Amino acid sequence: MCQNRHESAPNSATADWQKTLQQRLPVCGHRNWIIVADSAFPAYSQSGIETIVANQDLPSVLNYVLKAISSTKHVRATAFLDQELQFVREEEYPGVTHLRQQITDAFATRSLSSIPHSEVLSKIDDAGKDFRILFIKTNAITHYTSVYVRLDCGYMTNEVEGKIRNAVATAKQ
Repeated sequence: MCQNRHESAPNSATADWQKTLQQRLPVCGHRNWIIVADSAFPAYSQSGIETIVANQDLPSVLNYVLKAISSTKHVRATAFLDQELQFVREEEYPGVTHLRQQITDAFATRSLSSIPHSEVLSKIDDAGKDFRILFIKTNAITHYTSVYVRLDCGYMTNEVEGKIRNAVATAKQ
């Protein structure tokens, strides 16, 4: 999962990145990440971090990724945006308002948080030390539009996890 690939033919590239995602998703579990990235996002050299090129618009790739995750029973998506995205102006990046809305719309029923870019990169760097990460580069050319999806356990909610941890802590006392 640590190779870098770039596909040039649009039809085969679409099929290839989707096939790669479908192959990787069953192996992934909580603490793995899938990042739907803008085109300038760097390829990491770290083992366990794979970068593939989708050569499609970010909203289409994001919607496909979220649908693929939703179709599994073992993982669910917890997503983060760069906080800086809300400050990117239409004057510098025409169409950013519509792109922001498309990203937000993809998460109508899912959790989406905005945190500083440096903080999300730190989370990625930390996770990449022990867990696999899949970057899917899109053809987006607007800065701070990458969407960072951390996979969590699909059959346990944060609420239930908290109750279990509280019960364990109480039992130790």
